[in-house]
Amino acid sequence: MNHTQCDFFVRFWGVRGSIPCPGPDTLKYGGNTSCVEVRVGRQLFIFDAGTGIRNLGKALMGFSPFTAHIFFSHLHWDHIQGLPFFEPAFVAGNQLFFYGARGPNSVSLGEYLMGQMRDPHFPVPMTHMSATLQFQELNPNSHFSIEDVVIRTFSLNHPGQCLGYRVEYDGLVFSYATDTERFGDDINENVLELARGADLLVYDAMYTDEEYVEGKKGWGHSTWQEALRVASAAQVKRVALFHHDPSHTDAFLEAVHRQALRLFPGCLVAQEGMEIQLR
Repeated sequence: MNHTQCDFFVRFWGVRGSIPCPGPDTLKYGGNTSCVEVRVGRQLFIFDAGTGIRNLGKALMGFSPFTAHIFFSHLHWDHIQGLPFFEPAFVAGNQLFFYGARGPNSVSLGEYLMGQMRDPHFPVPMTHMSATLQFQELNPNSHFSIEDVVIRTFSLNHPGQCLGYRVEYDGLVFSYATDTERFGDDINENVLELARGADLLVYDAMYTDEEYVEGKKGWGHSTWQEALRVASAAQVKRVALFHHDPSHTDAFLEAVHRQALRLFPGCLVAQEGMEIQLR
């Protein structure tokens, strides 16, 4: 696809939660952890830097120099582990803006990202990245613009601080809500506001309702059935089930999709390489 022909474009590069799971049973939906590319107007946005960002980086290598805005939902391993392998970060002239919440114990966003590339965790420190790197810490309920694109942040229910993002551009809305768990019996008002009227909602669907009640409560994740409940309550046009459990095979996710379509016709199951135009 020629991205210049579409002014609001989404592509999935990693759709798994917790840990990469490559293998013969995950070929269709993919085994890389969270990474979503969003082209909005003239801007390149990247949501999370799981292992999927490695392949995105390879695809971008022919377009240097460029500017990218990378938004972290949170700093758990499966959302940052691909960053050391993002090749454009080592190319002088590229500009990378990192956004996310401040880490626990008042440790800065930059310090946390640098920490995973320090000895003994990684042989090449972040200081070897030749691109221009800038860090901007965000709070829940932030509201700011990047040229003519409006970004809003929302607090999600996940261990440690986790942010959801709402991207608004020219009457279109993309909502990103991964790693979130409902409070009690009611849908979180933050989640409803984040998702309301979205053209595409990407939502945490790590478990089934059955898996959740059988031992996953309090782990900070949602279910595919809950994703549909949120999508219906928020009146979204399309919802993409995301952050798949590593134990969920292609056959399992295909069965989920068949069930989900009967309940919400605008349901997609996110898979690596899937491209969606919002316009």
